[in-house]
Amino acid sequence: MFWDEKMEKLPRDEMVSFQEDHLKKMVSYAYENVDFYRQTFNDIGVHPGDINRIEDISRLPFTTKSDLRSHYPYGFCAVPPTDLVRMHASSGTTGKPTPVFHTKKDLEKWIHCMARNCYTAGIRQDDICQIAFKYTLFTGAFGHHMGVERIGAMIIPTSSGQTERQITMMCDFNTTVIHCTPSYAITIAEKMTEMGIGRNSLSLRLGIHGAEPMSEQLREGIEEKFGTIAIGDYGLTELGGPGVSIECPEKNGYHINEDYFYPEIIDPETLKQRPDGETGELVLTTLQKEAVPLIRYRTRDITSLEREKCDCGRTLVRHRSVLGRTDDMLIIRGVNFFPSQLESILLDSHEVSPHYSIHLTKEKMLDHVLVEIEPAPAYWASAADVTKSELKRKIENRLKDLIGLKIKIQLVAPYTIPRSEGKAQRIVDDRQA
Repeated sequence: MFWDEKMEKLPRDEMVSFQEDHLKKMVSYAYENVDFYRQTFNDIGVHPGDINRIEDISRLPFTTKSDLRSHYPYGFCAVPPTDLVRMHASSGTTGKPTPVFHTKKDLEKWIHCMARNCYTAGIRQDDICQIAFKYTLFTGAFGHHMGVERIGAMIIPTSSGQTERQITMMCDFNTTVIHCTPSYAITIAEKMTEMGIGRNSLSLRLGIHGAEPMSEQLREGIEEKFGTIAIGDYGLTELGGPGVSIECPEKNGYHINEDYFYPEIIDPETLKQRPDGETGELVLTTLQKEAVPLIRYRTRDITSLEREKCDCGRTLVRHRSVLGRTDDMLIIRGVNFFPSQLESILLDSHEVSPHYSIHLTKEKMLDHVLVEIEPAPAYWASAADVTKSELKRKIENRLKDLIGLKIKIQLVAPYTIPRSEGKAQRIVDDRQA
């Protein structure tokens, strides 16, 4: 049941002692080897010797993605390039990627985190794991690949795309675990229906889905279509990729590998720490990273922390499902909301498929929202126009009740909205146009 039982069940006081020891070492290491941290610490009058208890972390500066971009490409490296053995990167809005580097020790620790996570999710040595994350500069596929490999299970590295081929291989080779984004899982399920292949033709028992949020409604849809347990995993390229946290089969929050990543929740406006149970922005500090140590990295992800022992027996702190990102939050006529709030309502109806697109426009200086929704194919084919209009009004009313904003709904024919082989692109912002 446990990959690393001692650490996964470590009593809270022993975990805090471990974290304090490694935090002190990491702060000194970053100060001595990364110009950015030495300068930033000096600017605010903090010295590594001032950090002795875990509570002292609040005295340290935050690190943001813009900091990483402004020191592109090697500015955050604490080791010379000759000590680096791997680079991955996330896409960059400015045309430059955000790179992450690994030393040999970093890779080994990443593999350990991913093996622990995959084992927590339920993967065992006799599984056949089909990895349908993209094998590119992105970290997802490689992280899952290495973790599964360490467990000793068989790997089918299909990458994403070629969906019919994915399904053929799932059928022919008796795949038991599928690794992909939740939106691509839905795309695969739709293609199976098109090919006349039911879930009973598969040997799948488990899906591990990450790289984008997975609402409970979307999870239920995936589990129903595949007949699997759908587990969410979480990570960031900047911190090394997947391996930060994962759900166990209890699905009661994401267990954080807090011996590698120290978590905090802050108010994204005041930047003050928030107590366990309160929602805010997740901040993570690497405790064992060699190539690129990050101090108080602002993830922009909105969630909360819980430290009670999980029913699975693990004592690792858990974060709740990510509600959204502070930089993804939509502000329309003074009303703040996240796309995930829309999804929870859109997918809470059997008449609606898991495909939608949010269109933002500006008319007469006011922002407007239009959400295109695909009804389920059977409903679209059989429902009368008046019934479709009633569905549209019902969803609009529920959205107004939840968000407090009038949002226009447009029903579009099935298969109109583009399908995703990776992260789904939900928002089309035409306000500047």
